[in-house]
Amino acid sequence: MKKLLNTLFVTTPDTYLSLDGENIVIKNEENVLARYPLHNLEGVCTFGYAGASPALMGSCAERNIALTFMTRNGRFLARVVGESRGNVVLRKEQYRISDNERRSALAARNMILGKIYNSKWILERATRDYPLRIDVKRIKQVTASLSETMQVVRYVEDLEILRGLEGAAAVQYNSVFDDLILQQKEEFFFRGRNKRPPLDNVNALLSFTYTLLSNDMKAALEAVGLDAYVGFLHRDRPGRASLALDMMEELRGVYADRLVISLINKKLINAKGFHRKENGAVIMDEATRKQVLTAWQEKKQEKIIHPYLNEKISWGLVPYAQALLLARTIRGDLDEYPPFLWK
Repeated sequence: MKKLLNTLFVTTPDTYLSLDGENIVIKNEENVLARYPLHNLEGVCTFGYAGASPALMGSCAERNIALTFMTRNGRFLARVVGESRGNVVLRKEQYRISDNERRSALAARNMILGKIYNSKWILERATRDYPLRIDVKRIKQVTASLSETMQVVRYVEDLEILRGLEGAAAVQYNSVFDDLILQQKEEFFFRGRNKRPPLDNVNALLSFTYTLLSNDMKAALEAVGLDAYVGFLHRDRPGRASLALDMMEELRGVYADRLVISLINKKLINAKGFHRKENGAVIMDEATRKQVLTAWQEKKQEKIIHPYLNEKISWGLVPYAQALLLARTIRGDLDEYPPFLWK
């Protein structure tokens, strides 16, 4: 269990949630694992196969406490909410921001700032860890350029300019991404981003992990009552979870890219697990996909100190923490959205 920004996350599997007076009680069979006063909570998010008593669901509904059910892997299942006034106000403000290009730019720029900052420190860390195996001078030039871009992004109020800066930073980062691949260089290389379909092993891995991250981010946004399909940087398109795509920008590098690099450099996967189809698309076989999924789930269990909240949480809760912070920003509780800054 973890209480974060007045939301209780129940990550212990096979638990049951019940009501005792004014408290939520978490049980495993007959053992009481924890007890929390309801008046301190804004939401409860459960992972796994936890059940909840009708009395607790009714009490949460009366207090406008959202009760969200997720699978153990973080896939959104259902959300029980009380009176809708809170969500309506939150979502209507989200829609108002999305309909205004300047406000959208102000809302999205810290997400892009977080993306560039994290990209820079992925590269900086590589120069520190492998100074004899990579071109430190070339990578330092890129990180210096990313630092300059961040200085501009901080004050951008135009959506098109923000997209341009984000694109330019991505080009810079991608120009040295291949340098981070230190093993199996003949089979795993990065010559540029390609997708739909991915045309090499590395892009196949990136596309797969970005999809996993997008699903986690979408579930997190749904859990806090935001509309995952109405974004700020990514505009509306039928079937596209635009806000989830906005939010995952700052987590792509630290969450997905680093996992892909680690899988390759530690030789946890190899080229035999990839196949090229007649149209040139490269796909993973079932065994490799399971290996990636296992590594993904293991990473989500790793503990970190959240840089803004200064609390110890698992990687798996980072999307939820950022979604909660975004909801608070939209409500006006925070002056501006605090991106996830990794170093």
